[in-house]
Amino acid sequence: MQEIAITGCAGFLGSHLTDALLEKGYRVIGIDNLSMGKIENIMHNIGKFNFQFFKIDIRNFSVLRDVLKYSDIIVHLAAYKIPRYGKAIETLLINSEGTRNVLEIASETKRKVILASTSDVYGKNPNVPFHEESDLMMGPSTVARWSYAVSKLFDEHLGFAYQDAYNFPVVILRFFGSYGPRHHLSWWGGPQSVFISQILKDEPITIHGDGRQTRSFTYVSDTIEGIIAAIESERANGQVFNIGSTYEISILDLAKLIKKLCNTPNELKIKFIPYSSFPGRKYEDVRRRVPDISKVRRILGVEPKVSLEEGLQKTIAWQRRVLEKELKIELMEVVKAI
Repeated sequence: MQEIAITGCAGFLGSHLTDALLEKGYRVIGIDNLSMGKIENIMHNIGKFNFQFFKIDIRNFSVLRDVLKYSDIIVHLAAYKIPRYGKAIETLLINSEGTRNVLEIASETKRKVILASTSDVYGKNPNVPFHEESDLMMGPSTVARWSYAVSKLFDEHLGFAYQDAYNFPVVILRFFGSYGPRHHLSWWGGPQSVFISQILKDEPITIHGDGRQTRSFTYVSDTIEGIIAAIESERANGQVFNIGSTYEISILDLAKLIKKLCNTPNELKIKFIPYSSFPGRKYEDVRRRVPDISKVRRILGVEPKVSLEEGLQKTIAWQRRVLEKELKIELMEVVKAI
């Protein structure tokens, strides 16, 4: 039984990957410090014979080394991300230190490493769709919004530098807008999670900018299929892959689609928030972000299967259940206080 280690196993992608690998018969070592991940995401796997969970900070090299040194493959998903602005120091340092530790351990064990990256590394490149060899065009260093993209770009360069220096395989996966059950219900989880919550609560949808910026959104099962293909295929070694849907939609149209699928009685209410209102330094957004997935289709044989509408329907159903549970808890607290 092959052993796969997953950092960030209690997060959105990590918990779904854990489920899928356990179902396929792998032994899984899960690592998370639970700062952003949630123990309830993996609680149903605790106690299974082929799963072990360790609450570890990826910056703690010695402890991390003791846990990872016997794994056959390491999938490094753990990362720190505060969207839009703020926490730039933590984003840059945590992500770089954690990735360095994972790669340093792999350089000793000569085990394969899958590094999670982001579509954000394509930055301000206007040439859409993005393919893996497209130019990566970051904005100015005075704009803190780019700190997450820069941290992931550093991870990519560091990964291939370690591969070349120590002769072990590294794979880079650039994710495009993954969403689905268990995603964060804040901007961490993406605009769709916020829009769903706002619509179900009959609140105005908050759209930053004019809403005409476009994105592609990838249902979580399609993202997980891409990760597993990279784990299992030697042809993935030393490669960069885009993992995402090619369906492009504007943020404004996304809000309208979610309102339609939620089927709530009230009219759609939208509040546009100008970027100039963001506190602190200047903010910059990306106008279009869509992947070219011909490479991952050709080499790994995977492509998205779940349409945006189908994926959103599943996500809305899950988010309704979460909201209903929260309302019941709030009601119980009110009753206790009476």
